[in-house]
Parts: sequence; structure tokens; C-alpha cells
Amino acid sequence: MPRNVKAFVNIFVESKELDSITETLVKLPEVTDIYEVTGEYDLVTLVTTDTISSFRDFLKNKILKIDGIRSTVTAVVIYTHKREGKLISE
Repeated sequence: MPRNVKAFVNIFVESKELDSITETLVKLPEVTDIYEVTGEYDLVTLVTTDTISSFRDFLKNKILKIDGIRSTVTAVVIYTHKREGKLISE
């Protein structure tokens, strides 16, 4: 079954926990990409789930339970125009 919900989860972490948080996130199959970034957030992840309800459950019961994560800001993808340099047509 294809994963229909994609969301960018921007994560604020306790600095000393960055490596252990990243190691934990790498093991979660819902997390398809992880970027350590400069700027407002510490990590940007791309998460895919089957439904918005399963995304909520994943965020609440997996991401927010990881020690050292202070908070998250999520943007749910509602449409993809271009990916990996290629235009997406309907």
C-alpha cells in the first residue's frame, strides 16, 4: 500500500542529544529523509504514513517521546509540483 501522507517535521533538539536523536530517527521506517540544518530548526525530516491519523499517532507516540526533542513544527504536503528535478504531472 502506498504511503499517501507526506510531512516535513522540523525538529528542535537539545544540542547534546543531537547524535542520539538522529540515531533513533534513522531507525524509524516512517522517516524517509533526515537533514541536519542551519537556521531555526536543528533537524528537518520527511515523514511518510498511510493516513493523517497514522501520522498523528506517529508524531505523538514516536517522535515526541524521543528524549531530547524539545518541540516540532510540521508542514503536511498537499501537492508536489516538482521532485528530484522532474516536474510532476497529474
